[in-house]
Amino acid sequence: MADGGERFPAAPGVHGRRAVLIGGTAVAAATAAALVVHTATTAPPARATAPSPASGRPAAQGDHALLLQVLAHPDDDLYFMNPDTSQAVATGVPLVCVYVTAGEADGVNKIPGRPHPPADKSAYASARHQGLRQSYATQLGLPVFSGWRTEVTTLAGGHQAEVNTLEHRGRRVELVFLDLAMHTPAGHMGAPALWRERGLPLRTVVVDGSPVRRAQMYDYDGLVDALVALFERYRPTLVHTLDPDPDIQHSDLRTRIRDSEQPGFSDHADHTAVAAFTWAALIRWSQTAAGGPPPFAATAFRGYYNHHWPENLPEAVLHAKAAHLMPYGAAPDWQCGNPSGCGDYNVGGDRPLTNRKGWVRSTHYRYPGPRIALAQEPDGKLNGYGVLGMRAVRWRETPQGDFGRPTDLGGGPLAPALGSATLRDGRQLLLGLRLAALEGRGGSDLREIVVLEQRAPGGEFGAWSGLGNPETDPVRGRRIGVPVAVTARDGQVHLFVRDADQGISTRVRGLDGRWSPWRGLGGGPVQDGLTAVVGEDGGVHVYAPGRDAVHHWTPEGPAPLAGLPVPADAVAAAGGRLYYRTPASSALTATAGPPVDFPGYGPVTADGPYLLGRDTGGTLQLLHRGRIQRAARDLVTLDGPALRATPRGPMAAGLSPAARPWLWRPDSSTGTGTARKI
Repeated sequence: MADGGERFPAAPGVHGRRAVLIGGTAVAAATAAALVVHTATTAPPARATAPSPASGRPAAQGDHALLLQVLAHPDDDLYFMNPDTSQAVATGVPLVCVYVTAGEADGVNKIPGRPHPPADKSAYASARHQGLRQSYATQLGLPVFSGWRTEVTTLAGGHQAEVNTLEHRGRRVELVFLDLAMHTPAGHMGAPALWRERGLPLRTVVVDGSPVRRAQMYDYDGLVDALVALFERYRPTLVHTLDPDPDIQHSDLRTRIRDSEQPGFSDHADHTAVAAFTWAALIRWSQTAAGGPPPFAATAFRGYYNHHWPENLPEAVLHAKAAHLMPYGAAPDWQCGNPSGCGDYNVGGDRPLTNRKGWVRSTHYRYPGPRIALAQEPDGKLNGYGVLGMRAVRWRETPQGDFGRPTDLGGGPLAPALGSATLRDGRQLLLGLRLAALEGRGGSDLREIVVLEQRAPGGEFGAWSGLGNPETDPVRGRRIGVPVAVTARDGQVHLFVRDADQGISTRVRGLDGRWSPWRGLGGGPVQDGLTAVVGEDGGVHVYAPGRDAVHHWTPEGPAPLAGLPVPADAVAAAGGRLYYRTPASSALTATAGPPVDFPGYGPVTADGPYLLGRDTGGTLQLLHRGRIQRAARDLVTLDGPALRATPRGPMAAGLSPAARPWLWRPDSSTGTGTARKI
């Protein structure tokens, strides 16, 4: 949320947690009548327990795609989740956005260059809601002042919320406003206080022009219940949230945006608290849903983190993203028909591009990495491993060349990206970042790395076991990254994790199957998104993007590289070369060889002679021997596509917004290839 002009007191005890609720699309059966979500049964929050076991049973899989985003404030989606959201909407994926707070801030809708108007929280919240309607109308290809259907929805516990719906040519956007106040009567930040304190009631804002005409009261359980009920109602296949565990900012006085970020952490306190509520609700839904864990994928987006690291969107992508903020910000002379205002005026015009904070210039993921880890069976067929419903699953390649139904491997609740490694005898290791406890109200808040080992090549798996956390303090332990692993030539498996100091830590699995203790390798600071490979020299190497350079480690510690350009995203490594994009550039940088012409945005993946990435429009593309092959436009993929060089040629895999896997085999004869989606 662009609430940079609002100063607020620190939120003691929150430790930088932020939560953003992101909504999925409305069901086709929704009518003009108010939809009713039945009250969810309150269940205890996720606690520190052993990882859930693998059942070996078929797991549920997505059907019709529906994207649900949970936001703390109006505009969090536009600043932090685009271009992913807008690309999904453009392909017809229904969208539901759930805004937890009213975004009323201090009630002043600031007009640049003019004296501040009188504070009016109800009017300012109304203007921001109108700005969202204007932005999403244009994203659907409709006039900016299109009329929306407005309803009152009854949520769990009898709470009422405003719902705005707009449809055009089979595409649908639904905005759900819970409108919780941003501050308590005592002046504390409302959502963070609600997350950390027992028995605290938080009032909603009665927004000008809203059909909800009375204030509601929420407590901790009431908000979790409402979110779980919304998940159950809409059954999203993809959930967008913000970052529940923002980075610690060690150079706080120099880098912190003082009027926006909570002290010590790289995000707004509301973002962190709403993200925590969202993940707690997702855990509860995945554990209590009728019929077993629902088949959803999740993506967590960094927030004000973007201010602290190199910009990673090239000009074409950046301007398309900023264009969606312009109708949200609008201007005071717009004639939108809303007496309370036509947008958040401080964000209108070209201000998203001139704002010194630069939030719009990047899109970063909290849990980067491949959505599907690919491994070959002894017979040459591919297995894919991923996370659905916060549990690990396996897909096997069928004789028809696609993926069959997923089978449940347990391990939950897991972050969205898995690490993997193949042992010398062909057995697989899966590694995950587990949200071991996420309780709120002064309870435990723990993260741990967990591992699952295959019993025999191509066979079933054993039981999950914990590998702990390189950080001993729970607050620091929440800031670790996604595990990556690689098998060295001597058969030992090296596990690496970005730690709270933004360096890396490691454990090593010996040939006897025992793991060494955690050991810090130092180095950094780097972003998450580590790349671990066995190099041309036979040694283990780790690469990561820093603020100033590509950072490099061997198992002995940092091994600096000199003279390389600054990376904007993760660094790919193959054949003795490194590949990455520099800040705000669509060009690809390649070391130790001739230039590589592969324009696009975001990180690339490398395996053997192949490179996989996205063009500036978001289409998947593969480069081989100077030739770019693009997937079909209808192959809509989430972040983190995977690549594997096989005897049959390159194979790419990933997840669609319907939480279904796809396989893409580039076809050298046509230059496009085929993708099988089930």
